[in-house]
Amino acid sequence: MLTKQGLAAMSAVEMAAGFADRTLSPVEVHDAVQSVIEARESVLNAFWVRDPDESRKAALASEARWAAGEPLGPLDGVPVTLKENVARRGVPMPSGNAGTEPVVPETDAPITARVLESGGVILGSTVMPDWGMLSSGVSSRHGISRSPWNPDWTTGGSSSGAGTAAAGGYGPLHVGTDIGGSIRLPGTWLGLATLKPSYGRIPLDTPYLGRAAGPMTRTVADAALFMGVLSQPDSRDWTSLPPEDIDWSALDGEVRGLRVGVHLDAGCGEPCDAEILAAVNRAAAVFEAAGAVVEPVGPFMTQELLDDLDLFWRVRSWNDFRALEPEAGLRVHPHIVRWCQGGADVPGARVLQCYQQIMRIQARTVAATLPYDLMLSPVAPVAAFAAEQPMPFPGDEKTMAHIGFTAPYNMSGQPAATVNCGFTADRRPIGVQIAGRRFDDLGVLRAAAWYERNRPAEAVPRWPDEADGAPTGERTTSTTPEGGKP
Repeated sequence: MLTKQGLAAMSAVEMAAGFADRTLSPVEVHDAVQSVIEARESVLNAFWVRDPDESRKAALASEARWAAGEPLGPLDGVPVTLKENVARRGVPMPSGNAGTEPVVPETDAPITARVLESGGVILGSTVMPDWGMLSSGVSSRHGISRSPWNPDWTTGGSSSGAGTAAAGGYGPLHVGTDIGGSIRLPGTWLGLATLKPSYGRIPLDTPYLGRAAGPMTRTVADAALFMGVLSQPDSRDWTSLPPEDIDWSALDGEVRGLRVGVHLDAGCGEPCDAEILAAVNRAAAVFEAAGAVVEPVGPFMTQELLDDLDLFWRVRSWNDFRALEPEAGLRVHPHIVRWCQGGADVPGARVLQCYQQIMRIQARTVAATLPYDLMLSPVAPVAAFAAEQPMPFPGDEKTMAHIGFTAPYNMSGQPAATVNCGFTADRRPIGVQIAGRRFDDLGVLRAAAWYERNRPAEAVPRWPDEADGAPTGERTTSTTPEGGKP
């Protein structure tokens, strides 16, 4: 008989099958997940809002539907979390920032609506750092989220709460958002299977240049199952792709004959650690051994392009910051304040230059990747860093020095997944990014599923809740230079 921990750690695919054949109960699963949350949340700090009584009511309703043979959809009864910037009617949205007055939405976002229509049991809203512009779990409003692998390590961000919930066994399905790497960075630092889908594949109520939402899970099959729900059309997103009949369960396939580019030098930011390069090369070797045509791909980004993308975002956040009352501005995380001040008083002509540079990033990324069916690369140049550190590299001038591999695919709108491909010597997870041609989300997931099945045993995560003495109940003393709660 499965323990509560075992029930909570089941995949969404397994849960749905168990509900269908009545060997599993949505209420039993819900209660098991809640017991895991109760045991770990004081350390992991994944949630902004959660209401166990309300989610249990949803699980009870799901159980009644399954008993009547009338499930609402493929997620009926499956536990789900949503990032706090995904609107839920009546739930405040502070965007991780202590200086803002939280918006209280009157309607559900398309993502929320699709999950509810499919019967998903929403456990709550997960945290994020200030305005989603820190690649860590550090937030002026929420404090620090921590990795289930080791609470001294970062979750990554900005989908920090979603990432730690997925890795920590808070049920199988979690939604993150991503404008420069915010799904995939927690993906690599927490060992997850994630997808930043093609731009417009998942409808949003607040679309923006490069922004996407997507699944953060432990298995590629769960990410694919979730995509079948999240990608359903919604007319509120005027930038979304036309409806398309995609069989997201069609994950079988081989890689023989596929052209695979291996991209190891971003051309900007900080260089990759040797352990990360070695892990990605080992992943590429798995593809090559199976008959894929593997070729190196040189850098197509430049430091100037990355700097101008950074400046464009600084101006955007400066406009948000200067709209705050002076007293409220004092509550924003100091790193964000220093960063966005770099966007103050930037002339309009310079902002337009930055926008044109983003168009160049789009063109360069599409041109460099078009000859290939798939692109393999690191996700980030470093493995997980100290939980208290706002960004991977200390110093304001290196704020975006870690997104040279991820941000291009936001700007080009191409799908990009992560799958764990190894560990550092001290057991920090390392993910490989698998990107594809524009709109080929299924092809990317299929390749990710193939690698997940064929990766070496030493690259397979043994999740913290599966390990003896999992370090989620206590944390050791941090030695980070920026220790402490913001």
